[in-house]
Amino acid sequence: MHVSPPRIPSSRSSCWLSLVLATALTGCGAPLAADEQAAVPTQASDALASTNGLSTNGLSTNGLSTNGLSTNGLSTNGLSTNGLSTNGFRTWFTADPASADMVMRYVVQCSMAAGNQLTYQSPTTGANYTWKGSLGLAPGWAGGAPATVAEQQVVSACLAAHANKYGVHVDISVLGRDAVGGTVPYTTDELSTYAEPEACFFGNLFTGEGAFAANDGAYLDYDESTVRTCGLSSWSETTTCTPMKHVGACRYYCTLDATRTYYTRCTYNGVTYRPITTRMLSQDIYRCGDNVCQLTEKCGTSNTPNSCAADCGPCQ
Repeated sequence: MHVSPPRIPSSRSSCWLSLVLATALTGCGAPLAADEQAAVPTQASDALASTNGLSTNGLSTNGLSTNGLSTNGLSTNGLSTNGLSTNGFRTWFTADPASADMVMRYVVQCSMAAGNQLTYQSPTTGANYTWKGSLGLAPGWAGGAPATVAEQQVVSACLAAHANKYGVHVDISVLGRDAVGGTVPYTTDELSTYAEPEACFFGNLFTGEGAFAANDGAYLDYDESTVRTCGLSSWSETTTCTPMKHVGACRYYCTLDATRTYYTRCTYNGVTYRPITTRMLSQDIYRCGDNVCQLTEKCGTSNTPNSCAADCGPCQ
């Protein structure tokens, strides 16, 4: 599915996406039991598999900018009409409707299953908004129940996976398990088309624990760059994706599923998280010298992305 990704409004808050999220939720980790050994079929997975196009395989379009927003109470009231009726949500949404609309597109896309949607009418402007589900990672929360720790974690990972510092649209393959152990559907064609292993994402934005990313693919070479640098970085990467923190390589923190296709758990700072794994198209990794001045490249006199003479010319 190709969607117009949202940008999160700017903030330096460490909670980034305390979001929809209540401070009353203080869980530190989701217990991962039998579902780590075998994927459990779920309604969310079935719904995804019944759709056509790339969304059948859990594909999404990213572009969520790495910034922050404030608590709005959705986590305690559920991702439902009741949750949208709280004063906290109304205040948050009214402060910046355009940005809030874009954020909610991804919150619903990650949390609700394909075929479901959430609607909202602004009490101040009367404008109507409709947000469509896709991945179905948080079935309980999507149904109106308070978000469990597992749902907090996997939705946080999904939001982080859809973020990039440039806020541009790039197709990615989204792999992993939902909050109750069901596998996000994928095919061998998806894996071959999205041939580049990219990153794993994990954390808990609901509780302020943060969001973390790590390389699943090889580190970028000195002359390579990508708008997905928050996940796939180079050894010499100096840019930041605040509040997301890049912590190295997935293999240091995470456990692969039995097929070695995606990660089922990641442990960081003593907390075990439910992650999302991503793959990307080979053409979305750019190289200085390919005669195209990419968004990630700058003018200069050398052959690195920050000084790419061959593609961007000398600086004037």
